[in-house]
Amino acid sequence: MPQQVVEAHGVRLRPFRADDTADVVAGCADPLTQRFIPALPSPYTETDARFWIDAGAPAAWTGGGAAYAVADPATDRLLGAVGLSNPVPARGQAEIGYWVVPAARGRGVASAATRALSEQAFATGTLRLELLTHAENGPSQRAALAAGFRHEGVRRSAGPGRDGGREDLLVWVRLADDPPGPAARLLPDLPDGVLTDQVVALRRLAPDDAEMMYRLHSRPEVVANQAPPVPPEWAAIERRCRLAESGWLTGDIARLLITDVASGEPVGSCGLSFTDVASGEASVGYALLPAWRGQGYATRAVRLLATWAFGPAGIARLTAGTVPDNVASHRVLERVGFQREALQRSRLPGLDGTRLDDLTFALLPAELR
Repeated sequence: MPQQVVEAHGVRLRPFRADDTADVVAGCADPLTQRFIPALPSPYTETDARFWIDAGAPAAWTGGGAAYAVADPATDRLLGAVGLSNPVPARGQAEIGYWVVPAARGRGVASAATRALSEQAFATGTLRLELLTHAENGPSQRAALAAGFRHEGVRRSAGPGRDGGREDLLVWVRLADDPPGPAARLLPDLPDGVLTDQVVALRRLAPDDAEMMYRLHSRPEVVANQAPPVPPEWAAIERRCRLAESGWLTGDIARLLITDVASGEPVGSCGLSFTDVASGEASVGYALLPAWRGQGYATRAVRLLATWAFGPAGIARLTAGTVPDNVASHRVLERVGFQREALQRSRLPGLDGTRLDDLTFALLPAELR
């Protein structure tokens, strides 16, 4: 790739300069940058920044990659960095990465810079770009999607952790002939971040919800209605909450907290995941804390979730699997319009090698009550 100034999508890509030193330190010493780019020196000092400007960035170009400063076109002030690494010429492939100074975050700088460099790379012969993100780095995943990168999978133990261990990384890919614009998502964001009927509200699960989720999903009656009926570990629940945004962005699962609008108190949780993307079928599940049962909260939550699924999410059919003797759950589903559809014998794993029947309910858009 030729080393030249690129101006596109509201940003300027240019070589690093000595007067960028303070801004490089501000970006690379920031805790979030340090967390998600563990290869950076810690602490990050002016000496490290000067080494990058004088030697590191030029070496990236010499090695067949690229290292651009991302600047504001109006002031030429450094906003971040974007570059190409790990080129594989035989495959026409390279890896793209970026960081943004804290003061410039939330303005679309990362996605704009990624789009600009991607277009430059494709114009000069690159055929495939990979972008790797930490599973907990939701903003970086959103930047990838906005720049047209699609989620492709998980690269296990692909990145070094700052503690000396290894970490999985999510893989996002854009091809030279992919359509322009943001990548389509299976699970769109909730309108204004919430679904509500003014009695209950649903919002995306968050890391701070771990204690409540563990308390809910450890209850014996909740455990008994899942397969296999094994209580969850705290670490698994905490990880579920930390990765809720990532699961939404990759299209794996939408996990939501149910709250009471009047008090703001958590009521329970619900979720939706695709069972067959090609046919537009997804499955729902839910659970409530004891104090809120029998008051219609589960029915309201499932109705809100189904309305969103058939509307913005574009899902054509919803299913819900239940334990056959969970009558309370059956009534919730029937009040929303679900119909009993099949009893699948010994479909699910139980305890000690046993098997459990699965009673399946299904809902079509015209049946939603």
